[in-house]
Amino acid sequence: MKRILITAVLATYSLAICFGQISGRQWLNLNYAGDENEYHNLDIHLPNLERPAYKAIIVIYGSAWFGNNMKQFAFDTFGKQLLESGFAVIAINHRSSSDAVYPAQINDVKAAIRFVRGNAEQYNIDPSFIGITGFSSGGHLASLAGASNNVREFTVNNTSVDIEGDVGNYTSYSSAVNAVVDWFGPIDMALMDNCKGPKQGNSPEAALIRGNPADNLDLIALLNPITFLDKTDPHFLVIHGEADNVVPHCQSELFAKALDERELLTEFISVPGGQHGPVTFNEDTFQKMIDFFLKEANKNNDSAVQ
Repeated sequence: MKRILITAVLATYSLAICFGQISGRQWLNLNYAGDENEYHNLDIHLPNLERPAYKAIIVIYGSAWFGNNMKQFAFDTFGKQLLESGFAVIAINHRSSSDAVYPAQINDVKAAIRFVRGNAEQYNIDPSFIGITGFSSGGHLASLAGASNNVREFTVNNTSVDIEGDVGNYTSYSSAVNAVVDWFGPIDMALMDNCKGPKQGNSPEAALIRGNPADNLDLIALLNPITFLDKTDPHFLVIHGEADNVVPHCQSELFAKALDERELLTEFISVPGGQHGPVTFNEDTFQKMIDFFLKEANKNNDSAVQ
């Protein structure tokens, strides 16, 4: 299973690097947690446009939560397109499932967002708009970040998780995001087997919780962005290939339906023949992502990215 997922990741990378060029200023390997761990580093890229400050997009790689140092992969996949559209792009690492059990991964994402807000002036970031996007497991984490805006702890039956966490030195800053693009992220781990039930104990989600999903359904519910959704959350764009053989297409169908019921869905793009990256990543879907973030950034703000 792990070999199949890595092969899909490499195929996605091979396609993605064909698009876009690096431009502007950058700060590499900034540690957002105040420790020396590589998995807590991020990169900030500013566009080659003169503005007092830049709206920002966080980008998260896919790795089935197995990777802890793949931020360049996320930037190469779609960060360059966002950079060329005038956004600051922040590519982040996070702890892998072998480094720490869930919710460490979403705690890291939220810590990175707080770091960006806490250092916004230094890096010419406009903290009034921070969008987030990711693909595969990164899509899950991006969606979870948006769905859990302003949530610190959450309980399902007798199981609780600290979603916000206390990673880093900027815990007084908000970790809220203003818009989300989910690229074929797994959503409901209780339905990852073709949306009929959970996968077995050797699945990536089992590694993430260190247990069999079928035996830990309350914790699995606390992995699900739908669990946290309410009408105050940001708007979402959801993109998924119809031929995805890694994350079932029905996962995004379920998510899009839940978002639509709460009036949070801008669009669900279902890509005919789209695989787990290849075909799904294309010029049209990249442009859809850019247009969505531009629209959300410009809402009620004449100085937003154009």
